[in-house]
Amino acid sequence: RTHSGLHLLCGVVFRDYGCLVTGGNMDPLTARMDFDLREVPPGFKQAVEDACNAEIEADRRIDIKTLPRAEAFEIPDIIRTATNLVPPEVQDVRIVDIVGLDTQADGGTHVASTRQIGRIAVVKVENKGRGFRRLRIKIAD
Repeated sequence: RTHSGLHLLCGVVFRDYGCLVTGGNMDPLTARMDFDLREVPPGFKQAVEDACNAEIEADRRIDIKTLPRAEAFEIPDIIRTATNLVPPEVQDVRIVDIVGLDTQADGGTHVASTRQIGRIAVVKVENKGRGFRRLRIKIAD
């Protein structure tokens, strides 16, 4: 649930603010994700939380597939991190698709739909220097 929640967060922040991920970490039901975001717009924390929970309520399907590397990298914005973390020797790339929101290369476990994530609370936005922002989230049980 937490990993899928981070993908949902990433999809919302990329869609609404155009920001790439610069880092992250997760524990059960709590996580952080860092973004390359120079300025924090007014109301950012609440807007992100509201958008995430709207996507959860939309009950978007989460599909997993594997594609040959060349085909996978033809998908626009398939890498949502500032640095491509898929090693060059990986020839079959696993794709996680939150249908209609976020498609990216990923190797982790996921729930079948956004509703299974549970409610997301953005508990804190931190300044990590040089335009990098850290969002801390909690997933409701």
